[in-house]
Amino acid sequence: MRKKLVSSIVIAGVLCCLSACGQSVETQIQVEESSMQEELTSQVSEETLQVIESANVVESESITIDILMDETVPTTESMTELQTEVIPELPQVDIVMVGDILLHTRVNESGLMEDGTYNYDHMFAQVKEDIAGADLALVNQEVILGGTELKLSGYPNFNGAFEVGDSLVDAGFDVILHATNHALDKGKKGLLRCLEFWDTTYPEIGVVGIHDTQEDAQEIYVTEIEGIRIAILNYTYGTNGIALPEDMPYAVDMWDKQAIAEDVAAAQEISDFVIVCPHWGTEYVFEETSSQKKQAQFLADLGVDLVIGTHPHVVEPVKWVTGENGNETLVYYSIGNFINATSGNHTGAAARMLGAMAQISISMENGEAVITDYGVEPLVTHLVEGRGQITTYRLADYTEELAAQNQMRLQDASFSLQYCIDICENVFGELYK
Repeated sequence: MRKKLVSSIVIAGVLCCLSACGQSVETQIQVEESSMQEELTSQVSEETLQVIESANVVESESITIDILMDETVPTTESMTELQTEVIPELPQVDIVMVGDILLHTRVNESGLMEDGTYNYDHMFAQVKEDIAGADLALVNQEVILGGTELKLSGYPNFNGAFEVGDSLVDAGFDVILHATNHALDKGKKGLLRCLEFWDTTYPEIGVVGIHDTQEDAQEIYVTEIEGIRIAILNYTYGTNGIALPEDMPYAVDMWDKQAIAEDVAAAQEISDFVIVCPHWGTEYVFEETSSQKKQAQFLADLGVDLVIGTHPHVVEPVKWVTGENGNETLVYYSIGNFINATSGNHTGAAARMLGAMAQISISMENGEAVITDYGVEPLVTHLVEGRGQITTYRLADYTEELAAQNQMRLQDASFSLQYCIDICENVFGELYK
């Protein structure tokens, strides 16, 4: 509220002039007040006019009217500002997440530079602005990063270079999700080397889904942005039949309902907003399966706020699921691949080139963190061979010319710009703009 000060308006010499014309003091006051009201109506508040109307102080040489007003007589513009209620903006956190980083052989090889070093910045160059511009950016690092000493490899037993991690951080990702079916492709050694890389090189980056100690496995990852505490949990349906190390049964966060229920409850105690990222579903299916629906309902019943799924390698719908307590949980069933070079050589393989960036905004309202906006930004893997070539574009920036260059056309002739647009319209509906 603006401060108000008491000021005076003194009108001198008026009564002397009016008395010479034979007017009474009462008439003088009425005329003077009327004139003053007309002059001040556009300048002062109704409160001020009421004070003027009640003024009856008469002096032989002057009339003094005390009024309440601002330090300066307000203008029409300032009065409008005073009358407009100022509503403070609520802090908002913008979250993005992209899908599977699939390091097929051609993707691994794309990072080998002429001088023998590795660099993968090209994979993120076209969308770096979106990633770095978010308050919180998550990525599903589908394969383990065991480094070149373990030899880089593609499907079926993947291993990626540490330099992929460098490029993930350079692109602006804050949280790396590692609970996938490929987490144990290089066994206990690969997992430990991956964790050592993250712990020693980028200790500020959140790594969830895999662990090197029991203590780490029991910790809930929570980050605080704009005063909003956000917890992130990550689970996988399995590890391709590879058993967890006997001495490290906690190495990978698996889909276990009891464990998840305990984790979510613990997360809710120390955070305002809970995100669960499950590695689930059936590969290459554009609709959520009955199993995914049951799992999503389970998470909604627990009170999870947001679910972002991966693993199917194609995009699936985004829907709200109502929990048993009436709460609403937003579920991205699958955001597909971020980048890949699948060897699929048949109709339908082209769909693996299309992924999506989940975009969610949250704010605090009435003491609770809520989703205030959400959407998808469709993405396309631009599959071209050569050093530093393969990359990912926003579908909105993709062109017919680029689509004609995409080598996926050699594996599946149905690939085209319109092909990608059609999938988005069918899967995302009105959410796709």
